[in-house]
Amino acid sequence: MSQSLNSKAPAVDDPILRVQAENDDLVQRVNEQITLETFDSTDQKVLKQLVEGLGDPRGMVRLRFAETLGEIGEAATPFLVEALANHSNVVVRRAAAKTLTIISDPRAVPNLLHAFLNDEDTVVRSSAAGALARTGEASVPALLGILASDEHPQDIKGLAAWALAFIGSEAADHLYKALNAASLDVRCAVIGAFGHVAQEQSDEKSCNLLVSALTDKEALIRTEAAAALGQVNYPPSVPHLILAIQDADLDVRKAAINSLGKIGDRTALKSLQPLLNDEQEVVRVLAKLAIAQIERQSEANDW
Repeated sequence: MSQSLNSKAPAVDDPILRVQAENDDLVQRVNEQITLETFDSTDQKVLKQLVEGLGDPRGMVRLRFAETLGEIGEAATPFLVEALANHSNVVVRRAAAKTLTIISDPRAVPNLLHAFLNDEDTVVRSSAAGALARTGEASVPALLGILASDEHPQDIKGLAAWALAFIGSEAADHLYKALNAASLDVRCAVIGAFGHVAQEQSDEKSCNLLVSALTDKEALIRTEAAAALGQVNYPPSVPHLILAIQDADLDVRKAAINSLGKIGDRTALKSLQPLLNDEQEVVRVLAKLAIAQIERQSEANDW
């Protein structure tokens, strides 16, 4: 260990204040060494001390430790995953997951997956999901596996679907392979993720896939596709969304109306007008809003 990391913080009588002073001293000295490019990333003792610093009661100090470990990078991964799996202090487990989000080391995926599915703390689980999302393609097979399983509750599947959508275009190859999965949860998450892929890349293939999904046999898939097309703002989808506002499923109709309003194409007005007299109040309200949106966009374009 370097000499500067061996130096002691000033003596303090109160044990809590003493630990805090030691933490302040440690994180300052490590950052100085990182700046000077003299930090020894093989020093296991110091790396463990830095991970312990994630339990500091002061939020800004925890953030400094997380950022410092993030600067150190993958050398810190083994110590962070150990803390994530076994540390008795939930604050450390939470911060370890958040720090792994910064590092995005694919080697952490199995440990993040275990924490996501098994930790008793909801913040640890959601932070682990965030880290899986940031890690990218390496997380995708595990996330698809969670969605395909009947063992996991809907809140876990919802986070898995969010992580897939966040990964977006990086997951595209896996998503195309999962399009015809037997699991409705997988297919629904894949359609939602393709919405993000299409936004990221203006990807014609993804947009066409969403349009095709408007006629899927499952109403949930049709709803997800209709909603995604509004986020993508893909004008060629307008005729297909106009057909979807007559769908037998109310949720599909609602999503299609909303998306037509977001896209703002005036050719949809003729089809939306009759919905102002629809028997469903929610359809009447959404149609009114969509018409107003289209007219506002049209006026703005006239300027």
